[in-house]
Amino acid sequence: MAEALELEFNDTNKRIGILIAVMAGVLAFSEAGGSNASADALRGTVELSNTWSFFQAKTIRMTTLKAQAESLELLTAEMAAGPQREAVTKAIAEWRATAARYDSEPETGEGRKELSARAKAIETDRDNAAAANATYDLSSSALQLGILLASAAVVTGVLWLAYISAGLGVVGTVLGFMGLWAPHVLGG
Repeated sequence: MAEALELEFNDTNKRIGILIAVMAGVLAFSEAGGSNASADALRGTVELSNTWSFFQAKTIRMTTLKAQAESLELLTAEMAAGPQREAVTKAIAEWRATAARYDSEPETGEGRKELSARAKAIETDRDNAAAANATYDLSSSALQLGILLASAAVVTGVLWLAYISAGLGVVGTVLGFMGLWAPHVLGG
């Protein structure tokens, strides 16, 4: 009888050991996903900041050129026709064309409109990465707690700890998949 009980205990411990190994493997993937998502969020934040700074620089340049063009137009309103007025009129036209190019430059993607669209896309990607990181953190926490409870089940022989551990393993695994494919489901 004692041998049968010991054999059953050993089989149970083997199953719990396999459970721990599986949860540890899923935990490794969850931690790697969280680390990558964290790096992506940080990189996105830097790129977003740089893009909005470039947008602001274009705005300042555009506004300065428009103001200078308007100022020259006022100064040349009473200027007599001739080569000097033509030169000023040409400069005004060039400044306005440059200001328009600063506002939208689809060829290079560096106009204000294009920069704004790019920044919004970067912001979306950054927010997705941050949400994935938060979901991976929850996944890792559930898996770590599951491993802890499974280990306690092996040491104490209290089987219900192993069942709770398995439940946490399932929750952690589901959260890991959510971090990969649906990071915003939990509101992140």
